[in-house]
Amino acid sequence: MTLVARMLLRRLLILIPLVLGVVAFVFVVMRFSGVKPEYAYFQGANPTAEQIRQFQIDNGLLDPLPVRYVRFVADLARGDMGTSVLTKKPVIESVTTALPLTLQLTFLGLAVAVVLALVFGVTAALFRDRWPDQVIRVVSLVGVAAPAFWLALLMIQWLAVGEGLFPTGGYINPADSVTGWLQSMTLPALSLSLPIAAQLTRIIRTSMVEELDRDYVRTAIGSGLPMIVVVGRNVLRNALINPLTVLGLRIGYLIGGTVVIETIYGLPGMGQLMINAVRDGDPAVVQGVVLTIAIGFMVVNLVVDILYLLVNPRLRSAT
Repeated sequence: MTLVARMLLRRLLILIPLVLGVVAFVFVVMRFSGVKPEYAYFQGANPTAEQIRQFQIDNGLLDPLPVRYVRFVADLARGDMGTSVLTKKPVIESVTTALPLTLQLTFLGLAVAVVLALVFGVTAALFRDRWPDQVIRVVSLVGVAAPAFWLALLMIQWLAVGEGLFPTGGYINPADSVTGWLQSMTLPALSLSLPIAAQLTRIIRTSMVEELDRDYVRTAIGSGLPMIVVVGRNVLRNALINPLTVLGLRIGYLIGGTVVIETIYGLPGMGQLMINAVRDGDPAVVQGVVLTIAIGFMVVNLVVDILYLLVNPRLRSAT
């Protein structure tokens, strides 16, 4: 078995206890959060003590905590995240309805961030210490300091309200109109991606500069190879190893940032679903959304780890 295969197997095995640990953590936190599902269920009514107790018995709320945890894990294994005490619908239905939009926003924001970071990071490295590099470094520093919610409000004020180029909020399904979908997702994706793009730009620039100073680059250029060939075939591939590691952590920021961005733009995704559930006191929905986001974050980091192993030439050549 090669070194890469062993490391991939190790990553997969580590994922199992991580998922179980996240499930246990979310379960314990939600049980001690102070939110009582029985009161949310009878919201707006005046239940008697007997009705509240009957609800607790029917839903196993009086069972010992270990028993409730085992039942919770068993239900999750069957794809059952519980039932909303407000809508009386299975939580999995709400999650599967909201998740596609959040995935669209996350991966659209990720694509924009990666493209911008590659273009500006490579440009800054190739024009090191000249005016393009100086401009890009200043702009990226401003981008790192600018929070996503402030950018969202600024873009709504400037591009939506002021110029009328984009809607101020709402969501259009791509099945109904691809153009409308792009218009409704452009500002949220930009708001989410620009801080990440600024951070990745600085990291890519630093990695590219370090790689361009290596002996093999000078040797290749001295032997007559065009600069674009050296950069595209060797320098860029080697320089992206470190940014890939950082990208895995930044994807977590993207996923977490969707909560704020979806709320600002009125997008019915996972963030909006969780905010509404917290406001309405619906612990089952909050629990389902947090678990989905946490497990999704771990899976994405596993994919990034796999990409890191595949692009690292030292690991690819190891046996």
